[in-house]
Amino acid sequence: FTHVFAFGPTFRAENSQSRRHLAEFYMVEAELSFTENLQDIMQVMEDLFKTVTSTVLSRCPHDVDLFHKYIAPGQKVINMTGKTCNPVTCFGISYNEAVEILKQASQTFTFKPEWGRDLQTEHEKYLVKHCGEVPVFVINYPYDLKPFYMRDNEDGPQHTVAAVDLLVPGIGELCGGSLREERLPFLESRLQRYLDLRKYGSVPHGGFGMGFERYLQYILGVDNIKDVIPFPRFSHSCLL
Repeated sequence: FTHVFAFGPTFRAENSQSRRHLAEFYMVEAELSFTENLQDIMQVMEDLFKTVTSTVLSRCPHDVDLFHKYIAPGQKVINMTGKTCNPVTCFGISYNEAVEILKQASQTFTFKPEWGRDLQTEHEKYLVKHCGEVPVFVINYPYDLKPFYMRDNEDGPQHTVAAVDLLVPGIGELCGGSLREERLPFLESRLQRYLDLRKYGSVPHGGFGMGFERYLQYILGVDNIKDVIPFPRFSHSCLL
């Protein structure tokens, strides 16, 4: 199989109490074999985002309008999709560029932007605004920020991995993905797990995930992720 995907429930153990996190949510997960180019992953992300948005806006315009009228007045989905419901090409910047943009911002952030630190929701929303309120790809994150399975860019002096996040207006991160590390020696230096999978045969590959509820937040303009799922499950919500 070269291109595969799954859509189903995902469970998150982290103790996150925010408007865009759940302990159980639905996610589209995709994996692409025989690719060594992050642009391939980004193209599939962008195509998925455009296709789903165009389909929803063309087939369910009254439902979307209802939310935009009563729940999120002024939602700017149409500005991102164009008059013909075809989303504009996503903007792209590196993590390094993102940090520099944030450092030069006139806005005061709760979390000070610095190289080597993860981007917070306030940073992600500012970057989208800075780039013209269109979807934005941020690529090549610091090596120490990302999981062991993301492919080492072998660069320096600022060591990065071939990772990408897709940020969208009103939400921040919608999709996260990367090229996967298929090279056994690189994995041996970081972790002993998954080594047999590479030792006995693998190919260059990559993939990403898109949170379904976060996508609903984006297109409907709903502020809290708990309002777009019938039975929200989140940290400390199951009291016995």
